[in-house]
Amino acid sequence: MQSEPSILRDFTVDSRVWLLSSVSIGIGILATILALLLLRCIAVSTNIFYYHRLSLSSVSPAESPLGHWMVVVPVIGGLIVGLMARFGSDKIRGHGIPEAIEAILIHRAKVDPKIAILKPVSAAIAIGSGGPFGAEGPIIMTGGAVGSLIGQWMHVTDAERTTLLVAGAAAGMSATFDTPMAAILLAVELLLFEWRPRSLVPVAIASATAALLRVYWLGAGPLFQMPLIADAANVSFVLGSLFLGAFLGLVSAGVSRMMYAFEDLFEHLHLHWMWWPAIGGVGIGVGGYFFPRGLGVGYDNIAELLRGSAPIGLIVGILVAKSLMWAFSLGSGTSGGVLAPLLMIGGAVGAIAGHLAHVPAEMQAFWALIGMGSMLAGSLGVPLTAILFSLEITHCLPALLPLAVACIASYLVTALLMPRSILTEKLSRRGYHLTREYGVDPLELVLVREVMSSITAGASLAAISRTFVYADSTTRGAAEIMATEGLETIPVVDRTTGQACGELSLKDLLRGRGRSLDRESERLRLFGYVPPELGGHN
Repeated sequence: MQSEPSILRDFTVDSRVWLLSSVSIGIGILATILALLLLRCIAVSTNIFYYHRLSLSSVSPAESPLGHWMVVVPVIGGLIVGLMARFGSDKIRGHGIPEAIEAILIHRAKVDPKIAILKPVSAAIAIGSGGPFGAEGPIIMTGGAVGSLIGQWMHVTDAERTTLLVAGAAAGMSATFDTPMAAILLAVELLLFEWRPRSLVPVAIASATAALLRVYWLGAGPLFQMPLIADAANVSFVLGSLFLGAFLGLVSAGVSRMMYAFEDLFEHLHLHWMWWPAIGGVGIGVGGYFFPRGLGVGYDNIAELLRGSAPIGLIVGILVAKSLMWAFSLGSGTSGGVLAPLLMIGGAVGAIAGHLAHVPAEMQAFWALIGMGSMLAGSLGVPLTAILFSLEITHCLPALLPLAVACIASYLVTALLMPRSILTEKLSRRGYHLTREYGVDPLELVLVREVMSSITAGASLAAISRTFVYADSTTRGAAEIMATEGLETIPVVDRTTGQACGELSLKDLLRGRGRSLDRESERLRLFGYVPPELGGHN
């Protein structure tokens, strides 16, 4: 006789996902507007600081006529950011993404309303005054702040508020780089800490909304044009990508440690942290005086690397001056992102490899792309995001296979060498710990009937308790009921007969948890293996 099917489902999702998805459309629109405003504010700030004019045109600080006075400009910008952090909110300091993670994990996805204003303004000042940072971190934090504020206004759970925060963050990234799929993957790999329809669907809708609006407001992608590349999936390119990716893993670890070494240096200063960004501005100003193209976001540098036309002077300048300027100033606690600088540094390493191999321009661009993706995968610990992000900003689909190999190689190296990524290290220094590994809860794989203890057969449900679990339920569901009700044991009921058939205790749950430990630790040669219950020997 065939048993009735279980009522257990693959996914825990309910009709509230429609509400969150509808709200996410509005969040996507707002995040796109904020991304546009931030980019415009950076342009205005750059024009004011370096050209002493009001203009919305995108300009590079490297072409400023200020001469020696360019050394002073980043110091002024750093002083303003320090004052904003001191008397506004210290949450505007740093990359932006670690702050979003902290809000999700520690503060119930609650973000101070001031952040939605102070973060983009401080980032615009920091970058506009020459800060060698990316705009993506501040935009992610700003978009996340908007999603959080909407979630705080609504009657939602912490998990739902987290979804709205991440929806805003993903929309901000999608609007900035025209990378809707990479933004969704970044949300999964770095922010959501889960892969569930209840959160993935609203985040995807917000990201898609932002990408759609970006076409009308900022233009269609790709963000960076590359030469046509053919036959990039041959053995030599894939093997070269493997070794370059592994080397970029070492570079990623080194860059991360260098940045936090500078942060430790600032921590030892007998000076209030309000003044640190100004000191960081000194490093920017001096570095910018000798290497002007190291100032600002530097999207023009990335574009040149991906065209394969970057001269050796620009490449060396990025590797030496730009990386030092970025690490020193970000270590000072100013406001800025890490994505664009990491792209630049990784692209420069790839371009150096192309120069050493004496390949033509289009292949130098190819190796620069491999370097960029590998740098993101290793330093941020997001290999899938890095692969898709690199493809979306260039539309260079022939590079998919070697790019995937390189990013995975870099990710493996940094996972072995570094206990934390460049983003999560900051959380660890604040006394928090998080794991980046995703997996099905072991108790989800064990049914109650497999670990329950026996009781008197046929005992009635009413004689035992009003709170019970069914024998075909998962032990995870039972554990949640026990935690909610404060129970150490709970009756188990047969769904078909309605009779009590056992009980589940905390000790039983631990036995269920132990099964996953056996899978992780017990090593067996299964060829020819006969289980003990069938007459075999241990």
